[in-house]
Amino acid sequence: MANNLNKFEAYSASSAVNGRIGEGKSKGPQHVHDLYIFACHENEMQLCEMELSTLLQTDVTIYREGTSYVWSERRISPGRSPFIHGRLDVLGQGASVAELLPVAREIRLMPDETFKVVCLKAGDAVPDYAQARKLERDIGMCIRGTAQMKQPKVTFGLIKTGEKWLLGRWTESDKSWQVHQQKPQNYSTGFGVALARALVNIAVPVVEGHRLLDPCCGMGTVVIEALSMGIDARGNDLNALAVRGARVNLPHFGYDAHRITLGDMKELEGRYDSSIFDMPYNLCSVLPDHEQRLMLTKLRELCGRAVIVSTEWVQEHLLEAGWTIERYGTVRKSAFVRHIWVCS
Repeated sequence: MANNLNKFEAYSASSAVNGRIGEGKSKGPQHVHDLYIFACHENEMQLCEMELSTLLQTDVTIYREGTSYVWSERRISPGRSPFIHGRLDVLGQGASVAELLPVAREIRLMPDETFKVVCLKAGDAVPDYAQARKLERDIGMCIRGTAQMKQPKVTFGLIKTGEKWLLGRWTESDKSWQVHQQKPQNYSTGFGVALARALVNIAVPVVEGHRLLDPCCGMGTVVIEALSMGIDARGNDLNALAVRGARVNLPHFGYDAHRITLGDMKELEGRYDSSIFDMPYNLCSVLPDHEQRLMLTKLRELCGRAVIVSTEWVQEHLLEAGWTIERYGTVRKSAFVRHIWVCS
């Protein structure tokens, strides 16, 4: 993905100008664009590509398992994605770290702000331990402020992408959403929290004013992840035991149990911006084709955009129901495969 850097090469270390960084307190060079560091397992590559491409509004292609990076003009909290490790708000770039020293000298922190510099363990050339500490010291000596290695208020990151070294303000991902893994009620075949969170990001890249429906919500995992992002989400399920479990899980994390309803999705009313539909399945039986078509047709009435997940191949049913397929991918867990269609 080094070629993503090309369109940003007009900004070099020598072009840094006075401006604002962070929350509008510290002075120094203005950030240019954001670089997101992410990682995923090989079984999640397609899901990760779908999520980041939608969330960051840019093309993402993962060439290998492991850590990678992507540029985006869209700024989001890095904790939204289960795959993003952090965001670098780029202040300058140069052919060497020495070329970044003038950029570092432009950074002037407020008296109450402490800082540290870290070489990020990502990019196209990760320095060894001794070299990384030297580069951090070189940059840190130029910044006007008080260095503090433990719990600084501001962290600056160094990374090499392609032939360029980048310096920027580093924001680590907030992983507090992982507490949702400890739900009071759960079952083994339901979505994991990371999968649910990624699906929500695909369905709702922009949160403001968006209404999301999960018509077969199970224990409420998708609804909880959506609510934690500030999305107006509601869930429904035909299974009374699932609804009972979801109505326990939501209040456990501080959300209203009344967001979950009991009933047949084909009887739901109203209009939503998007939906995440995990099509019902039974490991011992198959949902009849006509029932699948009825559900997908009803879903078309309820929303204009949907992320549809199924353990079966239902693409023909999607097209028959009037959906247009925008993207397709899979996520695997051992021999268990989930098909994912993004439709409008």
